[in-house]
Amino acid sequence: MNVSEEPAAVDLRPLSARSVVLSLLLGTHPPELPVRDLLRAVEPFGVGGSTLRAALSRMVAAGDLRRADGVYGLSDRLLERQRRQDAAVHPETRRWAGEWEMAVVTATGRGPAERAALRTRLTALRLAELREGVWLRPANLSRPWPDGLDDVVRRFTARPDEPAEDLAARLWPVDAWAATARALLAHVARAERPADRFTALAAVVRHLLADPVLPARLLPGQWPGPALRAVYTGYRRELTEEMLGRARE
Repeated sequence: MNVSEEPAAVDLRPLSARSVVLSLLLGTHPPELPVRDLLRAVEPFGVGGSTLRAALSRMVAAGDLRRADGVYGLSDRLLERQRRQDAAVHPETRRWAGEWEMAVVTATGRGPAERAALRTRLTALRLAELREGVWLRPANLSRPWPDGLDDVVRRFTARPDEPAEDLAARLWPVDAWAATARALLAHVARAERPADRFTALAAVVRHLLADPVLPARLLPGQWPGPALRAVYTGYRRELTEEMLGRARE
């Protein structure tokens, strides 16, 4: 795929000690590292020892991390985030026979915070809102349905009369997603410094979380999703090998 052009802006966020630690642990299985390994791992990204220790203390106090015998690991809340990230990088799909998942919100009397939380959960399931309270997606994903959602949502299997390609185009901005994905691929290819590559690959993960993972027939040609996943997977493998190498020194 030609990624020499950058047709869209990319969401590059500045590195902080907290973001480096979270990115490292979210990509590590199991998601825990001794402090000595963290010290070696963050060094290429310009995070010093005193800065790291201060960040770790704040993250434990905030409930981001748990600490036991000098080993830091993700809290239960962030373990769920890791599961979502893993599913974004390696989504489990199944053969699509043209059916759609439909989720209809049936609960009433909810406040703004509850409605926003429900929208976040349904979006994380890669559903898209057709109209208020009606969410759809092609039934091509194999994933568990979260506990508690059946109390507020009824689920159905549907076969819309509208052509699937037209419906998908209305529900997801696939051309915009693809343009940003190509921009990220171009940015990663140009990044040379470890901190620049790390920042770019963190943006790749965030973008993969927004991939609708549609069946191939509903996607435009030269869809960059597989290339983006391959770049991230290769980088994580390199980073893990580097971390293991430093741990042996």
